[in-house]
This record gives sequence, C-alpha cells and structure tokens, in this order.
Amino acid sequence: MMYRIALLLCLIAGLATAAPQTYRLNTARSTVGFTYGFGEAENKGQMPVKSATMQIDLRNVSESHIDVSLDADGARAGFFFATQAMKGPEVLDTAQFPTVRFTSTRITGTLRKARIVGNLTVRGVTRPVTLDAALYRQRGTDPDDLDNLTVLLTGTISRSAFGANGFSAYVGDKIGLRIIARIEK
Repeated sequence: MMYRIALLLCLIAGLATAAPQTYRLNTARSTVGFTYGFGEAENKGQMPVKSATMQIDLRNVSESHIDVSLDADGARAGFFFATQAMKGPEVLDTAQFPTVRFTSTRITGTLRKARIVGNLTVRGVTRPVTLDAALYRQRGTDPDDLDNLTVLLTGTISRSAFGANGFSAYVGDKIGLRIIARIEK
C-alpha cells in the first residue's frame, strides 16, 4: 500500500513539473535585433522590449505561450536618418502606433528546434508570422539548471505586409529578425 502511495505522489509531482512554467525576460541582457537592406548595404537596428509574458513547458513545447510587446518609439535603426525615417508616418508611424506586439498561436518542434507561429501587430495591422526558435542553458550554469535559459529566435518579415512601405526606393522589403532572449524563473 505504501508503495502505491509513493508511486502516486511521484506521478503527481511529475505532472506538476510538466506544466508550463512562468519565465521572466531579463531585458538588460536581451536584444531584439533586426536587419534591413539600405541600398547595397545591410544595416542593423534594435527595438527595446516593453513587456513579455512567457509560459514555457520544457517537456512539451506545444503547451508553451509567448506574448511580447516592443517599444517601437524606442527603436534605433543604426544611424540617425534611418531611425527618424523608420519612426515616421511612412514606416512605423510610432506617434500613432508606439507598440509592436507578438503573440504566439502555435509552437511545434523541440527545445533545440522549434517553430513559433503567431500574430505580429505593426502599425495596427496584424499578420501571421513564423519564427524559428532554439532554447539553450546559459553559459556557466549547471546542466540541471533550467531556471536561467537563452532563447534564440530568427525569422524574416515583409514590411509592406504591414503597410510600412515608406522609402521603398532605398530600403528593402524584407526585415530579418534575430532575437536573443535571456529568461529566468
């Protein structure tokens, strides 16, 4: 009888640890980077995170959920002219739309190779996007330490799909995304 109770308690504990866990984004150690073509050159920029809600299930990634809001008005596009043009009404129109938001709708794959499908809202326009993701332990942490993780997200979006068409003679349509998120429990 004691054996059955002990086994039941182990099963319940296992189920409890399999549920999605809440992680907090360490904004000081995370970067939301983007690349864009300007003439013949590729330029880089960054956009700060306003808020992030992350529920991650390390045993079943499909049960995970991500909701991130970015500060479009705080974005930097590499040099002053590009930053001002990007924030203006022809591109992001940050005076009217100061936030960019991504909410996951489906996550598939494994911790090392996942696909995150979600809704991205830019300029008040919401479109589905797909990002590739991989989750890693942070350097210097114990192999069993899953409280401090790094998530790498990559993908490409079309700025014209969101109505951010300004300066198309100078700036390419494709925007590359490379996000390094340091998360912790």
